[in-house]
Amino acid sequence: MNTSISRRGFLRQSFAFSALAGLGSLPSLAKNFANGNASFNWLMIGDWGYERPAGQEAVAEGMRSYVKQHAIKADALLMLGDNWYGDLTGGVDSPRWKTHFEDLYPGSIFDCPAYAVLGNHDYQRMPMSKVDAELAYAKRGGTRWKMPARWYSFEFPSKDPLVTVIALDSNVPHAKAPQANSVNFTLTPEEQAEQLRWLKAELEKPRKTPYLIVIAHHPIYSNGPHGDHKVLIADWDPLLREHKAHLYLAGHDHDMQHLEFEGHPTSFVLSGGGGADLYTLKIEEAQRGPYAAKVYGFSHLQVAEDKLTLLHMDQTGRVIHGFTKTPDGKVDILQGIVA
Repeated sequence: MNTSISRRGFLRQSFAFSALAGLGSLPSLAKNFANGNASFNWLMIGDWGYERPAGQEAVAEGMRSYVKQHAIKADALLMLGDNWYGDLTGGVDSPRWKTHFEDLYPGSIFDCPAYAVLGNHDYQRMPMSKVDAELAYAKRGGTRWKMPARWYSFEFPSKDPLVTVIALDSNVPHAKAPQANSVNFTLTPEEQAEQLRWLKAELEKPRKTPYLIVIAHHPIYSNGPHGDHKVLIADWDPLLREHKAHLYLAGHDHDMQHLEFEGHPTSFVLSGGGGADLYTLKIEEAQRGPYAAKVYGFSHLQVAEDKLTLLHMDQTGRVIHGFTKTPDGKVDILQGIVA
């Protein structure tokens, strides 16, 4: 296992990204990340459905340009929560579904499912429940929006799957949680316990895929202002360790991060630069990394049988950080990337 809390702790690898030196952009050979092996591509964003959409529009434009410029077929989008800030009047019939989702991430470019999890801003009644609206929108015919339940799992692709994904609702009760009868709310303690039982049962199932990925809105560990999440550390982190999850993908802090911890099998990735106002880091990457930056952007995950590759991009589609990880847990930071 090659894990560390800083760049120096990683083996450096010479990769196709030598073409990136001085450019910070993806070469045209993007689809050859995995040395020609069968693979798929996901793009992910968190904290994106902002009331003042300038940041979201810029990131969405960068995503569209990125896949077109490099002829990348997006096989799925991951929407990492805080899908809707503010009012969603009309619920499933709100015009924001068109202006802030369908138009910015159009099916003509992203002809793929958009797997979504719930964030704390989704857990607001303004005045109706946005959670209920998001679950209902997923049931509409022809929609790309995938949220069959507040927590769910799937394998991808459907034929010869490479990855098992567990999507969780991280809006758990905690010491500073809002009251259940306020605009903001969380899962009840009973729902929290129900989800934890479900998670343990899912992880106990025999897994045939080479990779296990867990996605949720709140990070377990974060260098951002929200910091580490004590409840999730207690409830979920031991399970990630026990079952050797490869990635934990989250948002919530409005920045981009990649954290590794010595002896921990899981890489913690935060992609929270989807459009909401950015946050200043509380812990710099020099103290805990290998990467943390206050920047708008999105992430690109390619999964192949021999390794997965994750790239953080800024809002223009410029590569700002990347790493690979093998099924047995070896992590390598990609070289030739200009931050």
